[in-house]
Amino acid sequence: MSASTPRDFTPPDLSPVRRALLSVSDKTGLVPFAQALARHGCEIISTGGTAEALKKAGLKVTTIESVTGFPEMMDGRVKTLHPKVHGGLLALRDVPSHAAAMKEHAIGAIDLVCVNLYPFEQTVARADCTREQAIENIDIGGPSMIRSGAKNHAYVAVVTSPTQYGRVEAELSQHKGSTSLALRESLAGEAYSATARYDAAITAYLTNRRDTHFSPLLNVSLVKIDDLRYGENPHQRAALYRLSSRRVGNAGPSLTTAEQLHGKELSYNNINDGAAALELALALLRVEPHQAGACVIKHTNPCGCAIAPNARDAIDMAIAGDPIAAYGGILALNRTVDAHAAERLTHKDNFFEVIIAPAYSAEALVLLRARWANVRLLALHQDERADADGRDAMLIGAGGDPTSQDQLEFRSIPGGVLVQDRDLLLAPPEKLERKAGPKPTPDQLRAARFLEATGRFLFSNAIVLGGGVPGHAGVRMFGAGAGQMDRVTSCRLAVEKAGPLARGAVAFSDAFFPFADGPEILINSGVQVIVHPGGSKRDDETFALCDKHGVTCLVSGLRHFRH
Repeated sequence: MSASTPRDFTPPDLSPVRRALLSVSDKTGLVPFAQALARHGCEIISTGGTAEALKKAGLKVTTIESVTGFPEMMDGRVKTLHPKVHGGLLALRDVPSHAAAMKEHAIGAIDLVCVNLYPFEQTVARADCTREQAIENIDIGGPSMIRSGAKNHAYVAVVTSPTQYGRVEAELSQHKGSTSLALRESLAGEAYSATARYDAAITAYLTNRRDTHFSPLLNVSLVKIDDLRYGENPHQRAALYRLSSRRVGNAGPSLTTAEQLHGKELSYNNINDGAAALELALALLRVEPHQAGACVIKHTNPCGCAIAPNARDAIDMAIAGDPIAAYGGILALNRTVDAHAAERLTHKDNFFEVIIAPAYSAEALVLLRARWANVRLLALHQDERADADGRDAMLIGAGGDPTSQDQLEFRSIPGGVLVQDRDLLLAPPEKLERKAGPKPTPDQLRAARFLEATGRFLFSNAIVLGGGVPGHAGVRMFGAGAGQMDRVTSCRLAVEKAGPLARGAVAFSDAFFPFADGPEILINSGVQVIVHPGGSKRDDETFALCDKHGVTCLVSGLRHFRH
């Protein structure tokens, strides 16, 4: 029968599992699963280490060699690539010619195949992985059996993960040793998803070894975490996915791997805003790794941000950045929420949709849960400690690969996707070039670096004011203007938000000033230091204005547009 031959066929609802082939790398739950199959009278065929593990547990096993008539050979590269395996998986039981071929060649039907693949991703994630080790962990026979069984799911159940064992066992018990078509069809879809993810990981490894930053063919494999209530608006459907290659601790924390400890279901907007808050909290670690950092996000823009010696002070100063906008916002912290921090969060004038932190003390959880029934508390379960270079497990993760897809940014457009490197650069203090005014003080340089980290997360055109506050050891955001069609309006908004704190403040601009009118607004408000990338044809006009008023102007050479 060819692929084009019509066939009047309705798959059976129940298909008995009389013969199963088990060949797994991950042996979690293997023995109980095999015992369940055996209790229903199923013959178990197995290979290599899987067969040994089952025999050791006292199970009767038919070896793959006795089925194929060939020994495993070539260091295990060839063992299941045989007609007696794939014929048993692919045969259409209702087609006479298939049944005749099976009888003629002594091919027994295989009703269930349980395969999980060589640990390719785990292998290549190791720092000491060689090319030869990577290649030997590319599974060939496993994906072939999975695809054969999944194609013939009318009769064959395909099991690709220990997480599926319970579902299969339940059906075998319910249907006296058979599986339902609904289960087989569901497992087949999951099987093709598994092989697609596997092939995508191999493709990424091989293409990343070439002398090109972006592969000619980009395979992005995503695993659905959950359906969401709706998208940005109630009439939009939505779901949350994670990169299938992402592993906790490998590429730093993510909301896709966070644990929700309290509160109602997360929404699309909660997750989108929370991701922006988390990124800024992590960026603050790079600015001052031994200080606590906190930020409040509203509509993906920071409305408050601060660095302080402890979590409570950082929270207090971040909220002070814009108390009105902070109400109903998303708060992220790069330190554990202890009882003192939780007490500050529970003040009667506060309300947060989501709070994100590495962890929470038991006392903090009691306070927060008692204060709000619905606030979403997300724990990242990441190490807070930073190394000598200011890099933190929260920021990059153990063995994080800067060329991995976790370090790329994707944006969909109709008919395609834009891909770029994430904007992770911060201008080193020694690279700031003084173009006008007096030499900046250490406190002003500290504020400049903090504001660059903060300003990167404001929509362009972005202006943010900040600095130290008398009586506090930290530094915080005073006010910002963002998302405007002209930079002059952003300057006005930033000054208005900062109010009296603008006098003596540091101002950061995400791009150059095309004219001196924006800097003039900042200077008239009392700003003492202006930091921007430079590069305008009229930079000299800004420098001259700053010199005239005794205002320091620093040029970073690094633009931070965010659209």
